Amino acid sequence: MSEKPSVHDRRAQRTRKALKEALLQLLTKKELGKVTVQEIADIADVNRVTFYKHYLDVYDLYDQTEKEFLIDMGLMVLRLQEVPKETFFKEFVKIILENKAVFGMVFSPNNTTALLEKFSHSIEGLILNMLSEQCESDVNDTALKYRACYHARGCLAVLGRWVNEGYTESEDEIVRIISDLFKSIDSFEKEAPQKPAVRRGNNAR
Repeated sequence: MSEKPSVHDRRAQRTRKALKEALLQLLTKKELGKVTVQEIADIADVNRVTFYKHYLDVYDLYDQTEKEFLIDMGLMVLRLQEVPKETFFKEFVKIILENKAVFGMVFSPNNTTALLEKFSHSIEGLILNMLSEQCESDVNDTALKYRACYHARGCLAVLGRWVNEGYTESEDEIVRIISDLFKSIDSFEKEAPQKPAVRRGNNAR
């Protein structure tokens, strides 16, 4: 039987969570290289000594925050692969709304593009599998890969704008907008080679 976390462990978890949330908040306003330990500590309401008990520096905190995000998103991708496409859009938007601070950092123009690129690849892989199953085509099909890339980056561009503009559209509206972008998936079919037309001679009847 596993032991319950001690009071010390729970306190440490709360502190790390506060520090991460402070970093996320700052990254929506400034670049990572301009964020200081003191700023993070002030927002998290801890002192610098406490910060250094958990992280080496700002970059260490960011690296661990990024790693956790990518793990969580990897699990999300695996889960969403099992749901119908209609449910996928609603679930994806719901996840963003439940993690506004994280996605505010991900889509912030102040953040590095590396994290968004990694996230984009995860979504691209998910869409590629969706297309592959629907079209009954190999995931290595070149045309399919480009189409998955197109849809993934278009979807994230729309969501990024929605997040950065303060979620001005309702949840239902943004789901409808994204769904409309994906309508071409429903009509996408892998073209079969056309047989050449049979030419008839002048005396053909």
